[in-house]
Amino acid sequence: MNESLQRILLVDDDTVFTEVMTRGLQRRGFTTLACDSGDEALANCSVFNPSHILLDLNMPGSSGLIALPQLLALAPTARLVVLTGYSSIATAVEATRAGAVNYLCKPASIDEILQAFEVGEDHSAAVPTDPISVERLEWEHIQRILQDQHGNISATARALGMHRRTLQRKLHKRPVKK
Repeated sequence: MNESLQRILLVDDDTVFTEVMTRGLQRRGFTTLACDSGDEALANCSVFNPSHILLDLNMPGSSGLIALPQLLALAPTARLVVLTGYSSIATAVEATRAGAVNYLCKPASIDEILQAFEVGEDHSAAVPTDPISVERLEWEHIQRILQDQHGNISATARALGMHRRTLQRKLHKRPVKK
């Protein structure tokens, strides 16, 4: 792809992250536009005309999953990668069904992010070599049930057969790496 046509729309509410990513991507020849919400990204997407979109899921206001299909409708040729600190199998499946070419967990380097855009181009997926830990499986299961219960903590705790406070403690923890 011609470097002058490489335009990345960064959608993340973490301003420090977007500033660091912007500098790194500009050094690699990309034009970038950082937006701190899905609504701001939707307002700027048509005008910016991105070739790539890097989208966070958990932001104030609308979720990245809600903005994802709308962003792809505004920029149908753009390659979209989801990068989130709260990954789960359920959101990964939902994001890829909605059109994301890849799904990454934070933290990720610029090189890993750029590779995620490329992995989607040739339709080859990275195969995990290590099995997922029990803690990670538990965290992903909790996230799936929480999503099924539409974010209702009490209903999720009942569905999981655990005390609501125990569930809240588990939800406040960062996701466990594999």
